Amino acid sequence: MALFSPQLERFLLSKLHYGSSNFKTTSTKNLNNFVPVRPISQCSAIAIDAPSSLTDVAGVRWGSASLQGAREEMEDYIIVRSDGLDGYSFAGVFDGHGGISSVEFLRCRDELYKECVAALQGGLLLSGKDFNATRKALTEAFENVDKKLLNWLETIGEEDESGSTATVMFIGNNMLIVSHIGDSCLVLSRSGKAEVLTESHRPYGSNKVSLQEIKRIREAGGWISNGRICGDIAVSRAFGDIRFKTKKNEMLQKGVKEGRWSEKFISRVQFNGDLMTASPDVFQVALGSDAEFIMLASDGLWDYMNSSDAVSFVRNQLRQHGDVQLACEELAQAALDLRSQDNVSIIIADLGQTDWRNLPLQKQNILLEFGQAIATIGVVSLGIWLSSQLSL
Repeated sequence: MALFSPQLERFLLSKLHYGSSNFKTTSTKNLNNFVPVRPISQCSAIAIDAPSSLTDVAGVRWGSASLQGAREEMEDYIIVRSDGLDGYSFAGVFDGHGGISSVEFLRCRDELYKECVAALQGGLLLSGKDFNATRKALTEAFENVDKKLLNWLETIGEEDESGSTATVMFIGNNMLIVSHIGDSCLVLSRSGKAEVLTESHRPYGSNKVSLQEIKRIREAGGWISNGRICGDIAVSRAFGDIRFKTKKNEMLQKGVKEGRWSEKFISRVQFNGDLMTASPDVFQVALGSDAEFIMLASDGLWDYMNSSDAVSFVRNQLRQHGDVQLACEELAQAALDLRSQDNVSIIIADLGQTDWRNLPLQKQNILLEFGQAIATIGVVSLGIWLSSQLSL
């Protein structure tokens, strides 16, 4: 039986990490065996127009980082731009899967940013009062990019099953506008409290979004097996993934050859639409004076660290040195320290409204967490004892 709860282990990890801003920790097999060494040089800032020590036109200080982790390929892509959108800044995280073709198409051609700029009329629709027009423009931009990618995948002359999620944000005029497909997540720190603003598009679970995704897939003629579309993929909205869009019948025939299902089975399948979609959730959030920073990251972070822990980590980093780029890099490395096996990509936007040096230190109650851990052990031990007595 473990001595510490996962919550307490995470707290002890964060204390070790916060205590030495001059070093990073490498991934280890045991949380108790950290060694303060310089990491392998994998972390990088990508496509940032201004250094993190400077502010852009929206008064935002940016930091970004990408770590490959244990994956064979780097399938993530991050972008930050502060031009072309009438005073708004643009940032996005793309999380590729099934190969790098789709994310490389998006990265090299900068298609989504260009489509958004065009659809939003250079940012005029972002500042307008008709948010429905903004939502429609961003939806069209996402769907146009997906069509271009699917056409390109058709022409490369090889079987390509790659795809990419995308979560992008626009910051300006004290407003945040988000357009989102997939399972990256965007979190707002408001007076130290984490506000999770996006829902993952995954075909499993009992939350409202998951149930809607499952219903949509089934109405389109697909099915869910082991939490995956047709037993294959665990994300339900993304760019690319041609086998679930324009090559669904080819996907069925391939499944027969691979022995995944029979000819009799596919004879009963009737598709009524795409099983995956690039239609985004689009929404806006008023920031206000209590908004501290926005954190956008791929699931390589969120599958191993919850939003409250991530916000606390970044706040403590900014209290120490105020460098949003360094805080971003440290957070990405912390995800690997927590044994993340995925690519980890993070963007942090410090909104420039917080005096980090004079912000009171947020104290965490280690005695309370230790007490909760001991109480948990006691409850489990009592349950084991009662079970043994009943069996006599």
